[in-house]
Amino acid sequence: MKQASLDEITDFLDHYLDVTNIPDESGALNGLQVANSGSVTAIVTAVDASQQTIDRVVAECPRGTLLVVHHGLFWDGNRPVTGRRHRRLKALFDHDIAVYGAHIPLDAHAEVGNNAVLAKMLGILDPVPFDTYKGMPFGAAGHLISSRDGLVARLTELLGARVHLIPGGPETTTRVGIITGGAGGRIEAAAAAGLDTYITGEGAHYTTFDALEAGINVLYAGHYATETVGVKALGELLHERFGVPWEFHDHPTGL
Repeated sequence: MKQASLDEITDFLDHYLDVTNIPDESGALNGLQVANSGSVTAIVTAVDASQQTIDRVVAECPRGTLLVVHHGLFWDGNRPVTGRRHRRLKALFDHDIAVYGAHIPLDAHAEVGNNAVLAKMLGILDPVPFDTYKGMPFGAAGHLISSRDGLVARLTELLGARVHLIPGGPETTTRVGIITGGAGGRIEAAAAAGLDTYITGEGAHYTTFDALEAGINVLYAGHYATETVGVKALGELLHERFGVPWEFHDHPTGL
């Protein structure tokens, strides 16, 4: 079985994703979150480091697996190692599973980032950032001529998720932008950037009126579903570079 060094993979990811320089929430704790004995026998990518994900890795994957996730283990802050945190960590330690997390560094990456990958899948031409996150250029926007309903159908097909349309803009799209995940609060920024259609994962109730009043189509394609594409692209890249087998574990939330 092909193996690779955990340190080599981690060093590559740290530099490739630029985790030390990309701003993020404190709970993201980007980088290696849990070490193992030092060798990686398999790579699993997933959106969330949930107990369900960990249990499946334990049940189906060899010892020494590296779990690469978008949402890591420590979103709830500096807490005692009790309850669910103890259960998760104990399962990881007992089965020699390492965990690497990349949140905004994966969203923002120009090659394997959620925004860039989804833009490419949709055929958006020459996507560039149209918004900012903590002072950093963010999102992906470009030209895409499509019927509005056709774009909904295409997103549904690509992501396998229900897409909710707020029809605030034209029936034919020309300039489309993406921020994956929970970025419904950026509708006004998308409209101000000259977009007629904005794709994200989810948003609050009031964002319906934000979209209608700003004159922009908004497509909510699911927080989880829109953030599956980056970890898949990253898993494929790690497999090509290090030769270790990889797979994606799907645990959809419906949100």
